[in-house]
Amino acid sequence: MDSDGTQDARGTHANPVPRARSVMPPMPTEAPSARPQDGSAFLTWLRTPRPEAVPGVWRFGYTARAQAEAEETPTRQLLSGAVIAFLVGWLAWSLLWNRYLGGWWVLPLELFTPDSWRHDTGLGGAILWYGYYTLIALAIMLVVGRLGRWGEVWRRFGPSAWGKAVPTLERTSIPENDPAEYPQLRAAGAVDAAERLAADARAGVMRDVDHARILRAWQGVRGGRFSLATFTGTVLKDGAAACVHPSGARDLPGRIARHDLLTGQVRLGTTADDARNPYAYRGTGLGLDPELLGTSLVAVGPAGSGKTGTVVRPLAESLCLHALAGRAAVVVVGAAGAGLGPADAYDVVVQIGNPESVYDLDLYGGTTDPDEAAAVLAEALVGDLAEPHQGGDTRRSTTVLAQLLGPFRAVHGRFPSVPELRQLLDGAPAPLAALRKGLQASGQESLLRELDARERQMGNPGDVGGILADRVALLDRPAFAAFFDTSGQSRPFSLKALDHPVRVRIDLPQRGHADASRMLARLVLAQFTASVAVREDRSLFACLVLDDATGVVTPEAVRGIQRLRSGNAGVVLTLRTLDDVPRPLRGPLLGATGCRMALSGLTPWDGQDFAEVWGKEWIEARDVTDRQIIAETPAGKVLHAVRQVITGKAPTARAVTVRQVERERWSASELAHGVPPGHAVLSLTSVKGEHAPPLLVDLRG
Repeated sequence: MDSDGTQDARGTHANPVPRARSVMPPMPTEAPSARPQDGSAFLTWLRTPRPEAVPGVWRFGYTARAQAEAEETPTRQLLSGAVIAFLVGWLAWSLLWNRYLGGWWVLPLELFTPDSWRHDTGLGGAILWYGYYTLIALAIMLVVGRLGRWGEVWRRFGPSAWGKAVPTLERTSIPENDPAEYPQLRAAGAVDAAERLAADARAGVMRDVDHARILRAWQGVRGGRFSLATFTGTVLKDGAAACVHPSGARDLPGRIARHDLLTGQVRLGTTADDARNPYAYRGTGLGLDPELLGTSLVAVGPAGSGKTGTVVRPLAESLCLHALAGRAAVVVVGAAGAGLGPADAYDVVVQIGNPESVYDLDLYGGTTDPDEAAAVLAEALVGDLAEPHQGGDTRRSTTVLAQLLGPFRAVHGRFPSVPELRQLLDGAPAPLAALRKGLQASGQESLLRELDARERQMGNPGDVGGILADRVALLDRPAFAAFFDTSGQSRPFSLKALDHPVRVRIDLPQRGHADASRMLARLVLAQFTASVAVREDRSLFACLVLDDATGVVTPEAVRGIQRLRSGNAGVVLTLRTLDDVPRPLRGPLLGATGCRMALSGLTPWDGQDFAEVWGKEWIEARDVTDRQIIAETPAGKVLHAVRQVITGKAPTARAVTVRQVERERWSASELAHGVPPGHAVLSLTSVKGEHAPPLLVDLRG
């Protein structure tokens, strides 16, 4: 039994990955990713509180903050006010003690105490009088302390503030329903399985991936995909290694980011303590999970801004961990050597153009329907040539390809290879004659009419067959001679495998084949959007991570991205600039993706597009006007002169006007010049419709 509840989820699409050697994990801030000496690290991680929070907040050990920032008095003003209040209190007490204000302040004592007590010269009289003096002094201190805000001074500069400066490591307390005891299994009657898993957790043989994978398998039991007896038997037999991924791997060879598989989050950085960020987000960790990636993410930033290292690589690593836990299927596409993770972290590595590649890429997406194959292939070949608006499409190119793919498959039982497809599109007489002869022999009259129509259109000036042939020629190169084979002699990977928790990396040969790489990236995106729409098991989150989506965004691609959310799928796209997207498609692309990231170094015209999609908000604007005070009396002039000597400024009167104005959340100028290096501005939307406003995030934190 594997991680998603089926008996065999590997098929021909995953190769076994050797297990990584165990290393001691850091604790207690990170999830235990390997086997420790005992279970203390894992138990500490498992029992750490993860309260509910607004979208994007790293929930591991999170402490909720107030929604609005409390107004804080400046330190200089606070301390000077406290000192002045003390001096006022001292003066008041001195005036009372020395009888400058008369003796009225002892009248309550005289009215409510006997004369014998007041005139007693012994110990009793001393206690009475000095007790009364102390009471009056305390009353004065209470009044001036309230006026001078001594309580706030104590909170900000007292011992409690010293304790905050030196954080202490507190042992996580055991909650009432200890998750390490698997109460959900016990409640369902699987007590033996819960005992075995709890023993493995205490012994230190369980990891965060194991815990997440077993919980995923338990969800399969609750969903009725397989029986409780099968689950219990597997757990009692294998313990923490039960329901293992088809590759046999229980962890990745190494991790570069912090992950919390209990919430499904990966930490990308820290939300900056900046006035432009909402107070509830300031200083908190930023975490992304499938709930957010399900609305898709587009990240825009110039080369060197950190898209691959700080965004793509951590997200790909997180999705691979989710795949090992049986929760997700991930396809990562990028240039060869782009640093998208080691080959051992993936089940399938397709290295297009590399003769040593074990796997090939299925040019037709694993489908047997000629019309479906023609639609996907047309999008890959000439999708970027469609009219650059959402009304543009590739229907003519799809029709041309379908007129050839259908007859060829009927005659040969397979789709044409790249050289064969190029010859057919070029109108070579011999292949077309062979097709006609085969169709006539099998009596395929409808397909003969398709072939006749194709031959008639070849001579027309507006025929797109020549354009398709030129695009196919980009793949008909010696470097790709061993790829895109349709004869069954290679091991082609098909995106139909997204029904299983598979980890795939596709390396594109960008060096010397930039046009072919962009065409292949469009092909993978088109196959992905077509495959996730017909998946049988949509409980698996499917994600396509596309590093450098230059030339990939087409009208059909935007429409496909809009449909992904309902299929429990999403894409992650990175761009160097929005100029790589046709102008009419920039707004629809930013509208189709729920998560949008602008990295440092953005151009002002790219910033303008983000500023428009993020819109405006109502803020409270304060206009401060200083007006110089003119003294009219000699005493006032002397006082103003003394004040100017002390402060160095002429006496002024300040007028403050407060009004509500509507301003851009982030202007184009701020995005271009106000985002520090290593930072990004990120807005988030979850599949449930929850929003997070644009946040300034330190990706290095």
